[in-house]
Amino acid sequence: MDEVLEVVELAADAGFEGVFVWLFRLLGAVLVLAGLGLWLLADFGLLWLPAILLVVGVVLAVVPSLLLSLVELTG
Repeated sequence: MDEVLEVVELAADAGFEGVFVWLFRLLGAVLVLAGLGLWLLADFGLLWLPAILLVVGVVLAVVPSLLLSLVELTG
């Protein structure tokens, strides 16, 4: 966990925090849309795959901003 915080702190110091957060938000949105598309449009019984895509997409959309907030509070 310390390595992740160091990378986030380095990105924040370099001024890339906005790009970092929006890149992961975009990736998270794509994964959420892919999960919703598979769930609503596909006709197969593997419902765990869309659920995993939805959860990973939401996590990717939320975690980077939380990590940057944590770095600001501790640093």
